Amino acid sequence: MAIAALAHLELDAPEIDLFARQLGDILKYADAVQQVDTTGILPTASLVSLHAADRPDAIRPSLDRDEALCSAPDAAVDAGFFKVPRVIG
Repeated sequence: MAIAALAHLELDAPEIDLFARQLGDILKYADAVQQVDTTGILPTASLVSLHAADRPDAIRPSLDRDEALCSAPDAAVDAGFFKVPRVIG
């Protein structure tokens, strides 16, 4: 009930019971995972393998700022950025 109040959710009694049971099931599962014997298993820093995007950073030439902004429909060339329409009201 307190979590629902913090999240500003309006729940009726059956929803509160349902979500309480579901949260209890999640916590039981998390406890079961914590009980797994991981003796001899090395900790991992990442769950995914390296990708080509994980290459080291390297300084290399890029477009001149004025050249990049010259074809923008509504560029603020003096400030060095593109103006875009607002998407969130």
